[in-house]
Amino acid sequence: MAEARTAKGKIRQGQKESVRPLIPAARIQKRIRAMAKEIRRDFPEERLHLVSVLKGGVFFLTDLARSIPGEVSFDFIAVASYGQNTHSSGQVRLTRDLDSSIEGRTVVVVEDILDTGMTLQYLLRLFQQRKPKHLRVAVLLDKPERRIAAVRADYVGFTIPNEFVVGYGLDYSERYRNLPYVGILKLGSGAKPQK
Repeated sequence: MAEARTAKGKIRQGQKESVRPLIPAARIQKRIRAMAKEIRRDFPEERLHLVSVLKGGVFFLTDLARSIPGEVSFDFIAVASYGQNTHSSGQVRLTRDLDSSIEGRTVVVVEDILDTGMTLQYLLRLFQQRKPKHLRVAVLLDKPERRIAAVRADYVGFTIPNEFVVGYGLDYSERYRNLPYVGILKLGSGAKPQK
C-alpha cells in the first residue's frame, strides 16, 4: 500500500540483504491483463478514472491502465502511515491530494498492497465523501493475515504470505522498487525487516 516502507534504522555496513523471488514478472503481467478484463467487464461503457497511491502503486497503475481497453484517465494521491518505521503507526495522513474532482466518476483505487487496511479505509472514507458514481479497489497484492481494518479489494492480483516484500514498486528504504518481480526481502544474520 502507500504504507511506504522506510527502514527504522540504517543498514549496518557489511550486513547482507537478499531478495528471494516470490512472483515472477511474467506472472504479474499475465494477472494484470486478466484484472483489466475483469474491470472492463464490470464497467463496459464507462470512462474509468484510476487513482494510484504514490509511490508504490505507480508500476501497477501504468501496466493496468495500458491493459484496459476504452477510455481511461488517472490521478495520484499520497498518504503516510509508516513515517520512519517499517511498521504502520496506525495513523494515516494525506500528503498529496488529487488534481481533479472525482464527483460522478467511475473511480478505481489502484494500490500496490493491501496490508493492515488502515490506509485503504482512510482513502475509501475520503473518496466516498467526494461522491463518485462508482468506487472500486484494485490491489496487486493482498496480505490478509495483517488485516486490522474491515476493508477488502474488488480486484486482487495475488494473495501473499505475511512476509516483507519488495519489487514492482514496493520498497525498503526507497530501494528495490525497480525490480520487475515481487520478492521477499531477507536481511543478513537471519534478521528480517519488521512487517
